[in-house]
Formats: sequence, C-alpha cells, structure tokens
Amino acid sequence: MKIALLTTDNRENDRRYDLPGPVFGTAPEALLQGLAQWPEVEVHVLSCVQSAVRVPERIAPNIWFHALHVPKIGWLRTGYQGCIRAVRRKLRVLRPQIVHGQGTERDCALGAVFSSLPNVVTVHGNMRLIAQVNRAPIFSYQWLAAKLESFAVPRSDGVVCISHYTQMAVRAGARRTWVVPNAVDHAFFQLARAPEATPLILCVGHIQRRKNQIALIRALDPLVERRGFRLFFAGSLSDEPEYVAEFKSLVAARSWCEYGGAVGREELRHWFVRATALALPSLEDNCPMTVLEAMAAGVPVLAARVGGVPELVEHGVTGLLCEPTVEESLREGVERLLADSNERERLAQSARRRAEAVFRPAAIAGRHLEIYREVIRGRS
Repeated sequence: MKIALLTTDNRENDRRYDLPGPVFGTAPEALLQGLAQWPEVEVHVLSCVQSAVRVPERIAPNIWFHALHVPKIGWLRTGYQGCIRAVRRKLRVLRPQIVHGQGTERDCALGAVFSSLPNVVTVHGNMRLIAQVNRAPIFSYQWLAAKLESFAVPRSDGVVCISHYTQMAVRAGARRTWVVPNAVDHAFFQLARAPEATPLILCVGHIQRRKNQIALIRALDPLVERRGFRLFFAGSLSDEPEYVAEFKSLVAARSWCEYGGAVGREELRHWFVRATALALPSLEDNCPMTVLEAMAAGVPVLAARVGGVPELVEHGVTGLLCEPTVEESLREGVERLLADSNERERLAQSARRRAEAVFRPAAIAGRHLEIYREVIRGRS
C-alpha cells in the first residue's frame, strides 16, 4: 500500500528553517513511528513550507519526506490555495492509493479532500468548538480555521476521530467516522521516574483561556501553605493579550509558580521524570497528548471532566477528574494526589497499563491501515 500523509512541518510554524530535519507534531510523529514498523507499506510525508528547508530523502526505511515550497500568498489568506495546488502536483507524481490529512487547523485536511484520491482526515483539535470556547473574533485565525474545518469534513471520504467526543461533533456532516486515539511516542514508555522531594505539579498547554491556567492558580492559592508544592507551566503564549497578561501577573506574584515557555518533547520527558502529578484544567479538550504521554510515563493525572478526556481518564482508576469551573474541585483533586503517595502510585500504574495496551504506535498504525483499506475498497 502506498500512503500520502499530509502533516505540518513545525519548522514552518516556528520559522526555524535552519533545522536539519522535519519536526512533526507529537501525534503524527508517533503514528509515523508505528507505520515504520509495517515494512510492507510505503509512506510519503508531504509538508508545505514558505522557505527552503533541508529535506532528508527518508525518515525511515519505508517513509519518504517531501517539503513543498509555497509562497506566502498561497496560505491562509487565500484559503490555502497554494498549498492545495502544490500537494495535487506532487500527488500526481507519487500516485498513492490513499491520502491522509493530519488535522483541520491548517492546510492538511484541505489538501486531502482536494486530492481527488481516496482520503481521510484526522481531527486533532475541534476547531469549531475551540473557536466557540475562545470566543474567536470574526476573521481571526481560529474563526477561519473553524470555517475551513466545516468545509473539509463533509467532503472527505471519512474522518478519523481521536475520541467519541469528536465523533459526536462531526458525525452529522461526515460521510464516515472511526474512533482511533492518538499514538504516544515510544520514548515516553521508557522513562525511569525520579520525582523531586518538593512536590512538583505540571500544567502543560498553550497559555490561553481554553486551557484555564488562571483558574488553577487561583484554586491552589489556599492550598500551597498547607501542602507546599511547585506549580510549573509549560506552553507557548496565545494571541489573547488580556489573558496572557493576567497569567503572567499571577505567576510573577507567586514564588511557587513558574512559567517555562514552550518545551519540546525531550524537555517534556525531563519534566515528567521529576513531576509528582500533571494537572490539566481545560474548559474544552479532545484527546490531549499531554494526558496520554503522562499516562505512558507513569505520571498521575488530574484532568478536567470535559470533551474527550473522560474517555482517557477513568476517575479513581487511571487518574482523577475535576470540574474546571469549580475552584473547590480543582483544589480537592490536587490535594488528593499530594496527600497519598500510595494512591498516586496506584493511579499511575493503572494508567501506564492502559497506555501500554491502547496507545502504542504499532497498534495505532495497524488500526489506521485497516481504515485505509476500507476507504480504498469503498472507492473501488
């Protein structure tokens, strides 16, 4: 089987064209790790970029990489028309049997549905729901991304949903849906944990209203003197200036809070080794990678009871759930994890067993191959 996988090279996002090789998102990278374990398939990864980048011929024995140069005019301002055309030209040369668009946030889903080939789209972030939660202004990036998602979903042969939450959100418009969670980078399964003596709570995610970091800080104010812990935030700053300014002000005023900026996967693994727990107080989330990675690493998880999170975290079994808009619920969840090391260990081990069984790259890649065959047969 020959597969074309459209995904973002984050060298474009970060304007780091000097890096020696492509940098993919956590979920696509883990899927590629899985596909590399199926040598009978041939995978071609396509990413659009605005400047010249280094292009290794292969990133695995059965996986090729192609960087497609697209001038700035061909991106969001024109509905990614330049990216769509560049992808179509390359696909005519490669002649894959199926095209998989990774994510509806940018050009990938549109490239898949305009390919005229059998195709599927994965929804990572529900852009319509994210735009609603963040109250995205008209013509903002999130508003436009939501419109493009609404266009792409019904025109694809099918949507790979990483949670039932997404499946319910797209089912009315999609031709076909499948629920397959994200794979987790195999390196997270190999961590040897060594938590710090002073409890360390991690909160990982973009600094934005949807991720709800401010509520977590305010909820933990009454607890810090009684329990004594550090709260470390990792994530890039969003384009919500009022929220970001308030977040920075709250962190600066508290010695027990620290903001470390955006972190890469290797650095995140370093923090997971040292952490006591992960706290994720989101107002909306689909299948957050940081929860999957924490489960694989054996880090106890407290997460909001929203979106697709309850499909990942079974309360009291593989982690704890809380109500993100209720300060007492956030505070009680953190205190429960801090108070009982035996419970932390029980939850972490149970979560790790589930991650081993469900989120390994090879297993997730195998499920994708089943979906590809089903779509190809349907088109035939």
